[in-house]
Amino acid sequence: MRRPDRLRRPDGLRRPAWLRLPRTRKEQRRTVQAVMALCVLALLPATWLFVTTDGKVGTVADAPRARVAVVFGAGLWKGEPSPYLAHRLDAAAELYRKGRIEVVLVTGDNSREEYDEPDAMRAYLKKHGVPERRIVSDYAGFDTWDSCVRAKKIFGVDRAVLISQGFHIRRAVALCDAAGVSSYGVGVDAVHDTTWYYGGAREVFAAGKAALDATLEPDPHFLGPQEPGIKQALTTPR
Repeated sequence: MRRPDRLRRPDGLRRPAWLRLPRTRKEQRRTVQAVMALCVLALLPATWLFVTTDGKVGTVADAPRARVAVVFGAGLWKGEPSPYLAHRLDAAAELYRKGRIEVVLVTGDNSREEYDEPDAMRAYLKKHGVPERRIVSDYAGFDTWDSCVRAKKIFGVDRAVLISQGFHIRRAVALCDAAGVSSYGVGVDAVHDTTWYYGGAREVFAAGKAALDATLEPDPHFLGPQEPGIKQALTTPR
């Protein structure tokens, strides 16, 4: 009687050998070791983020005095800041009212005409007590690395308080430090909804890109000439 081919699928095509389940203890042990190694490699970037940002992240109450705060975009809903972005802007407005910061740099996506994060952020801050002359817009903050590099190279920011949600703030601090901006991160509270869980899961993968960005230091999608917005804003009266 012919021995059945266990690797042959019902449609007659052979299944690749690497897809079959390990049968011997040696194969099983190697499979477990490979899975563990992949898990360790996947978590290394996240570990790097926590180590490099130790002591550099806190709440609004912990934030040191700084001349500039950077608020990262977090999406719009019908042209208005999303709840997550609104929480970030609320924290920036609070720091300004308390005299802990002097200028707010809002950085976000304006890659298409109908989508303008920085202007929506500016309008929100004005409604919440931050004078327009104290708000500077970066329209090419397409991702965290771009925002950090542009803060340094385009706007001349050397030191700043960064504002974002807790699941993102460590990556922002690590990348801005790598870009030459000495920073302290304010992680604002957020409802633990679907977006929060998605953001937390996404950070595991984003940490890998962050490690590459910090190592390779690529140019942002758009650099352009230097802008005097921060310097001019700092010279205006409160």
